Amino acid sequence: VAAPRRLRFKLLSPSRLLVTWKEPKGDFESYKFLYFTKEGGKAHELQLAKGDNKVIIDGVIVNKEYTVKVMAVKGDQESKPLRAKFTAKEPEQEGSAQLEKPKDTSAVEEANEISKPDQFVCKTPAIADIVILVDGSWSIGRINFRLVRMFLENLVSAFSVGSDKTRIGLAQYSGDPRIEWHLNAFNTKESVIDAVKNLPYKGGNTLTGLALTYILENSFKSESGARPGVPKIGILITDGKSQDDVIPPARSLQDAGIELFAIGVKNADENELRSIASDPDESHVYNVADFNIMSTIVESLTKTVCDRVEEQDKEIKGVSGGQTSLGAPQNLETSEVTARSFRVTWTHAPGKVEKYRVVYYPTRGGQPDEAVVDGSENSVVLQYLNSLTEYQIAVFAVYTSSASEGLRGSETTLALPMVNDLQLYDVTHSTMRARWKGVEGASGYMILYAPLTEADAADEKEVKVVESVNDIELEGLSPETEYTVTVYAMYGEEASDPMTSQETTLPLSPPRNLEFSEVGHSSARMTWDAASKKVRGYRIMYVKTNGVQTNEVEVGQVTTHILRNLTSLTEYTVAIFGIYDEGQSEPLTGSFTTKSVPPPMDLKTSELSTNSFRVRWRHSAPDIVLYKLSWTPTSGGDTKEVLLNDKSDSYILDELRPSTEYEVSLSAVFRDETESDAVLVLETTLARTTTIATTTTATTTPVDRDGVRNLVIDDETTFSMQVSWEPLGQNVQQYRVSYVSLRGDRAEEAVLVPGRQSSLLLQPLLSDTEYKVTVTPVYADEDGNSVSDVGRTLPLSAPRNLRVSEEWYNRFRITWDPPPSPTMGYRIVYQPISASGPGLETFVGDDVNTMLILNLLSGTEYSVKVIASYTTGSSDALSGKAKTLYLGVNNLNTYQVRMTSMCAQWQPHRQATLYRVVIESLTNGQTQEVSLGGGSSRHCFYDLKPNTQYKITVYAQLHDMEGPAVTVMDKTCRFPTEPPTTPPTTTPLPTIPPAREVCKAAKADLVFLVDGSWSIGDDNFHKIIGFLYSTSGALDKIGPDGTQVAIAQFSDDARTEFKLKSYDDKETLLDAIQRISYKGGNTKTGIAIKHVKDAIFTAEAGMRRGIPKVLVVLTDGRSQDDVNKVSKEMQMEGYIIFAIGFADADYGELVNIASKPSERHVFFVDDLDAFKKIEEQLVTFVCEAASATCPSVLMSGNTLAGFRMMEMFGLMENQYASVEGVSLEPGTFNSFPCYRLHKDALISQPTKFLHPEGLPSDYTISVLFRLLPETPEEPFALWEILNKDNEPLVGVILDNGGKTLTFFNYDYQGKFQTVTFEGPEIRKIFHGSFHKLHVAISKTTAKAVIDCKVVGEKPINAAGNITADGVEILGRMVRSRGKRDNSAPFQLQMFDIVCSTSWASRDKCCELPGLRKEENCPAMPHACTCSQDSKGPPGPVGSPGGPGIRGPRGERGEPGLVGPQGPTGDIGLPGPQGPPGPQGPSGHSIQGPPGSIGEKGEKGENGPPGTQGVPGSPGSPGRDGTQGQRGLPGKDGPQGQQGPPGPIGTPGAPGSPGSSGPPGSLGDQGPPGPHGLKGEKGERGDMQSQAAVRSIARQVCEQLIQSHMARYNSILNQIPSQPASVRTVPGPPGEPGRQGSPGPQGEQGPAGRPGFPGSNGQPGRPGERGFPGEKGEKGSQGVGIQGPRGQQGPPGPPGEGRTGSQGSPGRPGNQGTPGRPGSPGSTGPAGPPGYCDASTCMGYNVGGNYLHS
Repeated sequence: VAAPRRLRFKLLSPSRLLVTWKEPKGDFESYKFLYFTKEGGKAHELQLAKGDNKVIIDGVIVNKEYTVKVMAVKGDQESKPLRAKFTAKEPEQEGSAQLEKPKDTSAVEEANEISKPDQFVCKTPAIADIVILVDGSWSIGRINFRLVRMFLENLVSAFSVGSDKTRIGLAQYSGDPRIEWHLNAFNTKESVIDAVKNLPYKGGNTLTGLALTYILENSFKSESGARPGVPKIGILITDGKSQDDVIPPARSLQDAGIELFAIGVKNADENELRSIASDPDESHVYNVADFNIMSTIVESLTKTVCDRVEEQDKEIKGVSGGQTSLGAPQNLETSEVTARSFRVTWTHAPGKVEKYRVVYYPTRGGQPDEAVVDGSENSVVLQYLNSLTEYQIAVFAVYTSSASEGLRGSETTLALPMVNDLQLYDVTHSTMRARWKGVEGASGYMILYAPLTEADAADEKEVKVVESVNDIELEGLSPETEYTVTVYAMYGEEASDPMTSQETTLPLSPPRNLEFSEVGHSSARMTWDAASKKVRGYRIMYVKTNGVQTNEVEVGQVTTHILRNLTSLTEYTVAIFGIYDEGQSEPLTGSFTTKSVPPPMDLKTSELSTNSFRVRWRHSAPDIVLYKLSWTPTSGGDTKEVLLNDKSDSYILDELRPSTEYEVSLSAVFRDETESDAVLVLETTLARTTTIATTTTATTTPVDRDGVRNLVIDDETTFSMQVSWEPLGQNVQQYRVSYVSLRGDRAEEAVLVPGRQSSLLLQPLLSDTEYKVTVTPVYADEDGNSVSDVGRTLPLSAPRNLRVSEEWYNRFRITWDPPPSPTMGYRIVYQPISASGPGLETFVGDDVNTMLILNLLSGTEYSVKVIASYTTGSSDALSGKAKTLYLGVNNLNTYQVRMTSMCAQWQPHRQATLYRVVIESLTNGQTQEVSLGGGSSRHCFYDLKPNTQYKITVYAQLHDMEGPAVTVMDKTCRFPTEPPTTPPTTTPLPTIPPAREVCKAAKADLVFLVDGSWSIGDDNFHKIIGFLYSTSGALDKIGPDGTQVAIAQFSDDARTEFKLKSYDDKETLLDAIQRISYKGGNTKTGIAIKHVKDAIFTAEAGMRRGIPKVLVVLTDGRSQDDVNKVSKEMQMEGYIIFAIGFADADYGELVNIASKPSERHVFFVDDLDAFKKIEEQLVTFVCEAASATCPSVLMSGNTLAGFRMMEMFGLMENQYASVEGVSLEPGTFNSFPCYRLHKDALISQPTKFLHPEGLPSDYTISVLFRLLPETPEEPFALWEILNKDNEPLVGVILDNGGKTLTFFNYDYQGKFQTVTFEGPEIRKIFHGSFHKLHVAISKTTAKAVIDCKVVGEKPINAAGNITADGVEILGRMVRSRGKRDNSAPFQLQMFDIVCSTSWASRDKCCELPGLRKEENCPAMPHACTCSQDSKGPPGPVGSPGGPGIRGPRGERGEPGLVGPQGPTGDIGLPGPQGPPGPQGPSGHSIQGPPGSIGEKGEKGENGPPGTQGVPGSPGSPGRDGTQGQRGLPGKDGPQGQQGPPGPIGTPGAPGSPGSSGPPGSLGDQGPPGPHGLKGEKGERGDMQSQAAVRSIARQVCEQLIQSHMARYNSILNQIPSQPASVRTVPGPPGEPGRQGSPGPQGEQGPAGRPGFPGSNGQPGRPGERGFPGEKGEKGSQGVGIQGPRGQQGPPGPPGEGRTGSQGSPGRPGNQGTPGRPGSPGSTGPAGPPGYCDASTCMGYNVGGNYLHS
C-alpha cells in the first residue's frame, strides 16, 4: 500500500494544531493516524475514512515536540508511515516548521478533532450488542450534528467491533424513527466509523417515546443481528424534552433485558433522562450543557458501558450454569520492546501445565501467529514483528485434556529509528542543502522533495545516499517556491518514519544599483551591480518615455553597456532583467534624458587677404554627416551657402570684397537629421594697399598698424558677453572696445582698456540682441586697424521639455529642463480647460525644476505654463497640458423605469470607496440621496411621482475626495400606463402565476423580511427573489380588499423595499419583487424585525385593523443582535411569524423568532435550492393563517385559528382612546388591561370587516368579562351579529334578572333556534366577579363552560351561514327598538372566537387568579422578569425574594383562609366603584424608573448612517453603523423599565407557596419580592372570593336575584321563533353617553372591586394580607394563593408598589401576618422562576390611565 504524502502543519491557535497530508497514489481504504510526544511513549490513534485527510490536535503544549504518523490502510495491510515532527514555539518565535496562517478556516471545521489524547479502549473479552439512538430533530442543528458524529466516532472507537465481537447498530429519530444500520450491517470498527461520518442529518420533531419503542421492535431482533445470550445495551442521545411519553417504552426495553444509557445535551430534561435510563442513574444518566463539550463524557461513558458489558456477560454465563474454567496464567507483562520484537512474561497458572500457547496478532487485523513454550517457562520473546504496530496477546495454559481461559493484553512495537535535526540551509533560487543527524544501523537514506503547491507527481524527486552521507545539495528547484523535504532512514528495503521540513527557495535576483553616465545626445552608458553569480546574462529594454516602440538588447555577464543611436533631448525609460537558466528576474528600472546635439567647435578665421580668408573648426561629435556653412556681408548683400562632408574641418571663402566685414555661420547636421545650433564668426577682408612716389629718388613703404588678431566673443548671457583677443605687443598703449546694437536703436558705446589687457566683459546689454563689437589698438601716435565681430546675447530662454507624471485624481507632477541661462526662478500658471475655473499661479526658485500641483479637479484637463524669470524680464511660456485621473463612474444609465420607481446602473470605478447617489425631481426640486459601498453598481429609487422628469447624479468618492458629478436623466412612466416594452435582448417577463386554491380566501397584511447580508451572495439572492416571486404569486387578490404585501431587506439595518399599501394588483407587485436589489452587510435580525414592527406594520404604511398580520423572516445565519425580545413582543401582540432558515441559520434562534407551535411556523432547508421542498407547505400555512374564514391568532402562547375580537372592536391599549364610551381599567391581574363599556356605548363594527366569509361551522366563543352593579337587570346580548335590517342573526344573551345564559342562531334550514343554560354555576357570572365564559358551538351541540368547567351541553342543529352586510355589536339590550338601540355597561377583558370546539377543554383559564398555575401558563403581558436578561440585574437584590417563591404554594392554602376573608368582603360591598380599583394597586407598583435607561437607547437611531459604512470598503463608515446598532437595543430599554421593578422579586412575591420555601432560593432576584408576596396573597383572595362569594353574594344580591327570576322567564318567552320577530321595530340609536367620567370614579373604588360582587372584591383585600405574606411560610393558609393575584392585593403601604396600590382593601391583608415564615427568604433565589408577576412592571390606574414601566 502506498504511503500518504506531503505532511503539513498549521498552528490554528497556541493550543490547536491542524495536520494535513496528500492522498497516496494507488488504492487504499482508510487512514490510521497516530501521534505521540516522546519516543516509546503512548501513541494516540484515530481511524479516518478515505478522503478525510486532516486532523486537529487540541491541547498542544508550547515547546513540546510532537511526532505524527499517518498510514494508508487497505484490508489488513498498512503502508509505510508518513512521519514528521513538530514543535510549537512561543508566539514571538517561529515553530520548527514554517507554518502559514490557514487561509480558509471553514475547511478546518470539517477536520477530525482529537480533543482527548488518551482515549479509553474497552479490552474486555466480553462482547455485546449495542444500539445507539440519536436525536436528529431540528433543535440539534447541522453544526451541532457534526459534533454528535464526532462523539459517536469516539464512542465506537472504544470497542472491538466484529461479527464475533461487539456489534453496533444505530437509529435516528425525530418525528419518525428510522434505522440507519442494523447490528449485523458492519463487521469492522472502520466500517462503523465510516458510517458514522456519513450519517445524514434527519430533522423534525422530538418523539423519543416512539423511537424507543421502534428500536425495541426493530433493532433488538435476531433478524437485525441481535444475538441470544449476549449483553444488550441501548444508548440514547437527545437535546430536548420529548413530545410524547417515554416511560412505558423505556420500561419495555428494560423488561426485555436491555440496559439503557441516556445522554442529554443542552436543553434535555434531566428528569426525563432519569426515567428512561436503567438504574442506578448516577452511572446511566449523562447531561452536558452544550454539544462542544460532549467529548468530556466519552471516556466515562465508554468505561461504564464496558464494565456493564462485562458484568452482564458474567451474569448471563452464571445463569446458564457454565462450569468453572481451568486456572489461567496471571499478571501478563511485556518488556524489551523494540521495533521488531518484545518479551511477554506471565505468572504460572495453577496445576500441572504441559505448555503455554502464546497467540498474538496485529490489532488492526492480520493473521494470528503463535509461540508455544514448555509449561515450565513463563516468558517468550515474540520476534519478526512489524514496527509501530499494536499487537493483541493471549496466553493460554494448556493442560492434558483442555486449555484455560486466555490471559490477554496488548503491546505496541517501537518505530524504526528515524533521522533527527533535519535542517535546510544555503538556500538559493534553485538549490538548497539538507543535513541531518545520522542514525546508527541505517543502511542509507532516502530524500524526497517536492513543491508544496498542488503540483504534478513528476515534480516530486527522490535521492538515495549511503549511510555515511548526511549532507546533500538539492538541485533543480524552482525559484520562490516552498518545498517540503522528507528524509527516511533506510534499513535494507524498509524505511523508518520520515522526518520532514519545509523551506522556500529565493526569487531570481535582479540587478542592483542602476546608474547612467556619459549621457550625450545619442548615447548613454548604463552600469549596474551584478545580480548573482548564477546569472547567465542580462536583457536590457529601453523605450522613449512617451513612445511605444521598445528596443531590446541582450548582453553577457557584464555590468556596463552603452546605449547608442538615441534621439537627442529625449527621455528614455530603461529596464534590465537578470537572465537565468530558470527564467528571468524581476526588472530593475531607471530613466535618463539625452542632451541636445553639439554645434561645431572653435570656429576661427585665418589666411586673411583682400578677397578671401579661411575658416577652421573642430568636430564636436563622430555622428555628424555634413556641415552647413554660410556667409554674408554684414553691411548687406547676398548670402552664400555650401554643404560640406563630415570629414571637412576648414574651408576658404573667396571672391570676397576687400575691406568688407563678413558674418560666417556654421552648423552641423547629424544622422537623425537634427541640426545643431549655428556658430558665428565675423571677419573683415584686408583693404588694398598703394605705393606713393616722393621727390627723392628712394621709394618707401608706409607703416601699416596691424589690428588685433583672433577676436573672440563668447560667454554670452542674457545681459553680457565676453570679448577677447590676442595682444599685439608693447607698442599698444590701449585698446578701444566699441559696441553697438545692430538694431540701430542705441548709440555706439566704447570702453578703453590698458594695452596689457586682452579681454573685456561687456554689460549690461539687451537680451537676445546682436552687437557689433570693434576692437581698435591705440598706439602712441595713431590708431591701429580695427577688427570687428558680431556677438549675440542670449534670449530670455524658456524652460524646455515639459513633462507630466504622477497623475492622480486630484493632483499631478510637472517637470521641466531649465534654460541654459541662469534664472531667478519660475512662474507656474495652470488653469482647467475642460471645466470652468480660475487660473492659479505659483512661483518656485531657480533650483527647482519639478512641482506637485495639488487640489485639482478630478478627470479635468489643465493647461500648464512654466515661465522663467530673469533680471531683465521673463521668458516665453513653456506650455503643455495635463489631466487628472477620472474619479467618476462610466456608462451611467437608467433601467426598470416604472411609474413610481427608477433604477440606475453604472460601471464601477476600480478605486472608489463610496458612491453618493442623488435623484432630483426637475419638477419640484425634491431630492433623495443615498450612500453606497465602493462595490455597488446599481441602485433603485422608489416613491417617485409618475410622469416626472428626474435627474440621477452619481459621485464617486475615494476617502475624502469626491469626483465630478455624472448625470443621467429619465422620466417615470405615465399613470396609468402599460409596462415598458421589454428590449428584444431580454427575456420576456414570466406570466402571472395563478392563485392557489388554499389562498383564495386569504386576507392578510403579509410582510417578507429578507436577509441581504454578505453571506447570501448574488446567486443566492436571486434564488430568494424567485422564492418571493412564486410565493407571492400563489396569493389571490392583492390590495386593500385582499392580501397586502410588503418586503423589507436587512443586513446591518433594514430597508423597506415597498410598503403594504404600495401595490394593489399582483402584476405590479411581482414586478416590484423582481426589481429588488441586493443590499449586503452584516446580519442584524433583531433590528430588522423591530423595523418591520415600527415602520411597516403601521396604519400609515397601510396596515389594516382586524386583519391578520403575518411576518415571514428568511435568514441564512445567526443574528449578531438580540431577536428574542422584539419577537416575543410581536407574538404577544398577535403577529403571526414564520421563520425560514437555510445554510448556517441557528434553528434555536428560528424557534424564538417564530410563532408557536414551531412545527408549523419554523422551516429549515440546507440550501436555497431546496426552497421548492417547503414552498407549498409554507404557502399553505401562510394562507391558512391569513384565511378570512379562520385566520391564525395568538392565544395562550400558541397560534390558533380564530378571531381576536378585542382587536377587531378596537379594544386595544393603543386604540381604545378613539372608541367612544370606553375606558381602560385593570383586569383580573393588574397587568391585564380591561375595558369598561359604559352605558349605551354600543361598540360595533361592520360584519364584513370582522367575518367577511361568515362564521365557521364549529367554533368556540371565549369571553372574560365582569358584570357591574349598574349592569341592568334586563337581558342584553354580550355579543351579537345583526343583518342590514338590524335583525339579530347569532349571539349570546345574558339575563341579569333571570340569571340565565342563552345562545341563539339560525340553523341550516333558516329556522331560528335558541339554547338556554341556567343553574348554580351559571348564576356565578352574575355575582360581580370576573368570569371566563366559553360557548362551544358544533354542528350538533352547544356547550357552556364557565371558568374552564363544563356547566351544560344541549343539542342544536347545524348552523347556517350569516350575511356580511350587517354589524356586530357588544352589549346591546334585547329590548332595543329600531334606531334607539341601548347597550348595557360591563367590563370586558378578553373576547376571542376560536375555530374549534375543543378550545374550552384546552384553555387553562390562566387569566383568573384562582385558577392560574404558573408552570402551565404563559408569561403575563408586560411581564418584567420572564426573560433571563431582565432577571439578571435584579437577581442580586432577589435574596429577600425567597418568600416570594413560597408564595405560589401559598395558593394551595387559599381554601382555609378564604373563609376569614369573607367578612372583609362585606366591607367591600360599598365598593361598587371598586371594579376599577384593582388597577390602582398595580399602578403604584410600577418601579419603572430604571426604564429610563432604556430611553438612552433611542440614540441608537443614529445607527442608520452605519449602514453606509458597511458597504464602504474602508470600513470606517461601517463602524459608525455599529454604533447605530447599539442604539437599537436602546429602544428595548423601555421594557427594561418594567424589568427593574419586576426584579423578579415581584415574581417572588407569589410567595403564596411559602410552604415551598426551598425554591425560594431563586428569590435572590426578587428583593422587591417581599412586597410581591403580599400581592400574591391578594390573588388568593380572588380564589377565596370564588369560595366565599356565595355568602357575600347572598347578602348583596339574593333579593335582586329572586326579584328578577320571573322577569328572566318573561324575557325568554319574548324571544321570537322567526328572525323577523326577534326585535321589534328598532328605535333611533341612543346617544352613546360618554361615561368616561364614571371610569375615574371607579378608580376610587380599589377596595370596592372585590367588594361589590364580593367574590372578586374579597380577593383584593386578601392582597393586603399578602403583604405580610412575605414571611409567607404561613402563606400556605391561603394567603399565598392570592399571591398570583397579588397584583391586585399589594397594599400600598409597603410602597413596593404592588401591595401599595391595593392598600385600600388592606384590611383583609391582616391575615397575611402569618407570612412570618418569610424568614426562609434564603430560598428566595428560586423565586424568579416560580412566577413572573407583571403587576410590578405595569398597571392600570382607576379611570383607565395607563402607566408604562
